[in-house]
Amino acid sequence: MTRLIDISPRVHAGTAVWPGDVAFSRSVVLSIANGDNLELSAITTTVHIGAHTDAPSHYVAGPAIDARDPALYFGPCQVVTAAVGRGARIAPSDLSAPVAAPRVLLRTGTFPDPDRFDEDFAALSVELVHHLADAGVRLVGIDTPSVDLCHDAELHAHHAIADRDLAILEGIVLDGVEDGLYTLVALPLRLAGCDASPVRAMLFTDPVADPLRSPA
Repeated sequence: MTRLIDISPRVHAGTAVWPGDVAFSRSVVLSIANGDNLELSAITTTVHIGAHTDAPSHYVAGPAIDARDPALYFGPCQVVTAAVGRGARIAPSDLSAPVAAPRVLLRTGTFPDPDRFDEDFAALSVELVHHLADAGVRLVGIDTPSVDLCHDAELHAHHAIADRDLAILEGIVLDGVEDGLYTLVALPLRLAGCDASPVRAMLFTDPVADPLRSPA
């Protein structure tokens, strides 16, 4: 039986965002409770809210999120625990298993509460980015707000990812998800010119063919 696993945090006014970024807010335009014939609302938020996909335009002169191949965000993936401490960069030797899928989601456990912004979360090392790319990985995800450390203004991991043309998925929640192989669905919205998109990131247990692979 197919099992769906939600790996997205709930997005609401209390969802933590990067310091200085735009928090989530919702304004009600029409309300049934106020006698209107329907409910209608609008939201204001950073596009880097909750589980989200970074576009290359966020960190280099590259394509925006609407220009990215959606096949990057759907298909076989692997959840891997990274044995790393707070504020550290993940090395290849920290991975609990060899890479076995074109999309890898890393569990660090260093950002446990999506509603509280802790600055000492773990991040990727440049060596790990190249290790994953050399193994055929096309997307890397992490259970923290960023693939780089909080105070890394030079964005070392982001630039290594740009060099290898990997996709990024940040802000996922992997509590209670066992290491292993899944199918990832984390399709970004087609937001014209935007540097990221929020997603409803899901895992399901049935295997699928990888849309990034050409048919034989």
